[in-house]
Amino acid sequence: MSMRLSTVILPVRRWHEGGRDQWTRAEELGFHAAYTYDHLSWRSFRDGPWFGAIPTLTAAAAATRSMRLGTLVTSPNFRHPVTLAKELISLDDISGGRVTLGIGAGGNGFDATALGQEAWSPRERADRFAEFLPLLDRLLTEDAVTQEGAHYSALEARNVPGCVQRPRLPFAVAATGPRGMRLAARHGQGWVTTGDPKLYEDGTPEQSREALRRQVERLGKACAEEGRDVAELEKVLLTGFTPDRGAPMSSLDAFVDFAGRHRELGFTEIVLHAPIPDSDFAADQEVFERIATEGPKQLG
Repeated sequence: MSMRLSTVILPVRRWHEGGRDQWTRAEELGFHAAYTYDHLSWRSFRDGPWFGAIPTLTAAAAATRSMRLGTLVTSPNFRHPVTLAKELISLDDISGGRVTLGIGAGGNGFDATALGQEAWSPRERADRFAEFLPLLDRLLTEDAVTQEGAHYSALEARNVPGCVQRPRLPFAVAATGPRGMRLAARHGQGWVTTGDPKLYEDGTPEQSREALRRQVERLGKACAEEGRDVAELEKVLLTGFTPDRGAPMSSLDAFVDFAGRHRELGFTEIVLHAPIPDSDFAADQEVFERIATEGPKQLG
């Protein structure tokens, strides 16, 4: 089974002060895709520069030619399906059909209260996501949509001419629980995980791989219940949040070992964070570039 290698470029640099160069360099290095986070701010980066995902991806679409682009991940925390659909259709058009939407239920970080609302409970986040995702699916595939929901509604929302990619741009659904897995099986062309967050502090790489194996099994069960072959879905691991932390970026050999072990679990795409000095994603740029150019060849 071949494995794709992609990267995440956090939107922390001004476009004309290194931001653009990161995206064009990612394409030169041969990454399958370059993603960015879709947040208003994020954790330790909250008090520093942080730019919007959709404008950043639009600029990246104009600066690159063939590399896929996307979010890891968008959520309902500060989005509405009607406005998001219009932006995605525009981005898909500008990129020539190179956009993948990573999307999940969201969390309780800074985005959860930035619009002045109380943070949603896990159940409400799940309820909202279960309504948000099917409506977004309709908005991206139908010319006009009217739908009234408990949380999200659309009234004659027009989306002509639709996506360049047909019937719409692909969804990579971030999920670990049963409701999210069902949504991934029903609407996703891919599935995204960061592993089991409970293992990040005190778990071992072996425990993490076992947890991921069980997640893949649950995805397979959800797909079977939806009448889908789980092989139809790309299985994407966003690295940096398992007990391995930055170890896969320490050397080419370390990456190849990490990626090979996760390929055995069924993963088809590994996503590495582009290095950011003095952060949780600090890494040697030369090693990162060597992984990008030589890693896929060694994996075969």
